[in-house]
Amino acid sequence: MKITGPERYRLSITSTSYKLAEKFSKRACSHLPKLYVLSVNGSPIYIGQTVRRMSERLGYGFKADGRSGYHGYAWRHKFSAVELDIWYHEDAPLENRALDMETVEAEVVYLIRCFGQWPECQTEIHFHPSSNEHRDAAAAILGTYANLPLRPRSR
Repeated sequence: MKITGPERYRLSITSTSYKLAEKFSKRACSHLPKLYVLSVNGSPIYIGQTVRRMSERLGYGFKADGRSGYHGYAWRHKFSAVELDIWYHEDAPLENRALDMETVEAEVVYLIRCFGQWPECQTEIHFHPSSNEHRDAAAAILGTYANLPLRPRSR
């Protein structure tokens, strides 16, 4: 599993729209499987995955109104600015190409939970059996964030 990134973007947001400080890259506009992390002051608040173009995925999360059961991103109502980091699965299999990144997404969320609480604006997660490769990728991704406790809390 070859995962590259992150590419970092700064977003100014309202509850209904977002504005990028710079344009998305060609990879962000591609259909490569992506894992994206929204953070505030170096602390992850939301982890997601998609095979859509990032602009398309973000637009969907901002336009949702709950009529279909999906209420959109919770973080759009809490913050005026966030950082968006995107990782790419460069060698995803053709069949079920989102599965590995969805598995890594769950492992990142789980690791954050081990530090005390779920990401502040995480509203949904899908769990799949994971391998050491998925868990190692999650640990490497989470290791890029400064504002986490140095070790998981004890029970």
